[in-house]
Amino acid sequence: QVQLVESGGDLVQPGGSLRLSCAASGFTFSRQYMSWYRQASGKERELVAGITSGGITNYADSVKGRFTISRDNAKKTLYLQMSSLKPEDTAVYYCKSNYAWGQGTQVTVSS
Repeated sequence: QVQLVESGGDLVQPGGSLRLSCAASGFTFSRQYMSWYRQASGKERELVAGITSGGITNYADSVKGRFTISRDNAKKTLYLQMSSLKPEDTAVYYCKSNYAWGQGTQVTVSS
């Protein structure tokens, strides 16, 4: 069965860093376009970053220069390295493939 499991969400102070992970199973991970979305309370879910099977990346303007998406095909894991975090980054972060969404992991940026 297709499954995506996020981890790494936490409470962090503004300016801090955090790395999210997404463990994939049930499909050929290396062939899939993968992405991270986020949804803040009361807001629509939005694309944060995406990465092709070949490693080409794209980012939302709001996170460009601060976040880095990457993948380890051998480990079937997607990552989102977040730095210079702002309170506006507070949201539930979701991993997405062509087949499924993960359950989400909470990131809270607050002092």
